[in-house]
Amino acid sequence: MLKEKIQKYISEYGSQSTTEGVVLFREELEYAEQNQLAGESHLVEKDANTRFADAYIERCDKETENMLKNESSLFLSESLQYLKKHKNEFIYLESKWFDFVNVEAISLEADDVFGTYDVMLGLKLQKKYDQKLREFLNGQLHGEEATFDLMFSNEDGLWNLNFALNYVESFREDMTMGEAFQLIYHFLFKLMEAVEKA
Repeated sequence: MLKEKIQKYISEYGSQSTTEGVVLFREELEYAEQNQLAGESHLVEKDANTRFADAYIERCDKETENMLKNESSLFLSESLQYLKKHKNEFIYLESKWFDFVNVEAISLEADDVFGTYDVMLGLKLQKKYDQKLREFLNGQLHGEEATFDLMFSNEDGLWNLNFALNYVESFREDMTMGEAFQLIYHFLFKLMEAVEKA
């Protein structure tokens, strides 16, 4: 899982890297160091704010799921509270970095009833990881109202996971969209680490 993917990334980019070395973000870099995956490669930490610079971003209508506008990465500097001002919208984001955490895309919206920021995604993991996923989610989502929906789809062969970002450690109401997606990524990376140890 993570180990193989990060090792492959380092070896592929190590062979074509410049003098600065293999550039990774903090999560992958720390993981590579802890698991001694660098080999001969020199690892360099990349600024977290640039992780989703080349992401594919859509603003969509909740009711119809139609795209309202295709956004550039500049949209990530928008306040997260944008979603509370535009309750009829959700943000859909695809990134090559999601491959590390077995996700293709993430949707984020403000819940009309509870006012939380809801994260929705499909997790490409086998059904056998059910208990490990639930243990992690129960242990890492903080707050009395912290809940999640986790359901395996035999049809798609993936887990449909929904949770409120508000209950993830380090969440702040005044975050930007970019910071929110970075926090989601960090949370999913830790989830994959926990599953890998199973």
